[in-house]
Amino acid sequence: MKIALLGYGKMGQVIERIALERGHEIVLKKDEHNSYDGLSNADVAIDFSIPTAAISNISSCFNANVPVISGTTGWLEHFDEMVSLCNEKNGAFISSSNFSLGVNIFFELNEYLAKMMSKLDSYTVGMEEIHHTQKLDAPSGTAISLAQGVIENSNFTNWTLDNPKENEIHIEAKRIGTVPGTHTVTYNSAVDAIEIKHTAHNREGFALGAVIAAEWIVGKHGVFTMKDVLNLK
Repeated sequence: MKIALLGYGKMGQVIERIALERGHEIVLKKDEHNSYDGLSNADVAIDFSIPTAAISNISSCFNANVPVISGTTGWLEHFDEMVSLCNEKNGAFISSSNFSLGVNIFFELNEYLAKMMSKLDSYTVGMEEIHHTQKLDAPSGTAISLAQGVIENSNFTNWTLDNPKENEIHIEAKRIGTVPGTHTVTYNSAVDAIEIKHTAHNREGFALGAVIAAEWIVGKHGVFTMKDVLNLK
């Protein structure tokens, strides 16, 4: 399989290594210094760039009839536009805040726990996410996805980084050293606490999941999620 890498930072380099180990070929390594030449030769593109580049990268893929896997966060106010363009071009698209296989299992656990806890008024819910100091957006896309998972399965209506109002989920975002990513969801009451936590040890899990998603999407048309890739629906 021929892969175009859109964004060639630390994540792009790990994805490249894993893709090569799995027998794939890299036909483009796009960063701010080069063009999209070679994109049309790709079977699939993987975008791990920056928020300001994501729209251009994803649009270019649809216009070149190349399926795209996007792990860039911080641009989702334009998500519906990209879905419309994907459908218009009969393209294929997966955007995820986190491609780690373990995190996607964690998302499912989070939703299941939220359904159970929604029946118990004595508990409040809070979230903490910790990432490396070079991460640009806060809270993380993964934390936002976790919050949405709770909101869709409970009486909570919003999330906030500030002091939460009633029916708001407080997310505490920390930027520490080189931490790849730690996410904790805690339900707290006067008598006890229930906590679920995912800790990434390195970038390998994110990269492997993105490559697996890229392998899965080739030959398909439509907008998908990691639930489709992992058959979790």
